[in-house]
Amino acid sequence: MPRNRRPVDRAEKRSEIVNAARSLFVDDGYEHTPMGRIATAAGVTTNTIYWYFGDKDELLVGVLDDIHTEALGRFGALATQSVNEQVLWVVDELEKYHRLVDTVHSRTSVAACIDKWHNDFHALWEQWIAVELRNAGVDDAGIEPTTRMIVFVIEAMLTHPQDEASKRAMIDLLFRKVGVRR
Repeated sequence: MPRNRRPVDRAEKRSEIVNAARSLFVDDGYEHTPMGRIATAAGVTTNTIYWYFGDKDELLVGVLDDIHTEALGRFGALATQSVNEQVLWVVDELEKYHRLVDTVHSRTSVAACIDKWHNDFHALWEQWIAVELRNAGVDDAGIEPTTRMIVFVIEAMLTHPQDEASKRAMIDLLFRKVGVRR
């Protein structure tokens, strides 16, 4: 039964909904998770979810924001590691959420909020890659195409999972070829 009796801070309630959706989206997939199940898991009514999120896609963006914020916090601790190690960490992190990665890619053409989130996500990480390439001495003309190539390799690894040794070998070769030394 929904627990709408006690007063709950708006941010706390939103967080409870996002956490419930996150768990279900990761475990069961976005497509197999109706709003009613999310409401039950969060201990609210389905209508309550719509007070916080316009639709299921907006709720997915809330989940993605939550996951991304947590990941960025952990990523900061890797600052002393090589760019190769940092990229491998990103790949491993994204693999944990493969269902959500697939969902985002499949929904960008039908949900403007997901498309915007996806574009913003790429812009942030592509900017980081470009800075790393620039710091490694890659010439300005090569920054954009090299960044895109690195993103394509990462996305290919997510689409076609590899064991750790294969991922490491591909990332090491890629960065060697573009002139980034460990």
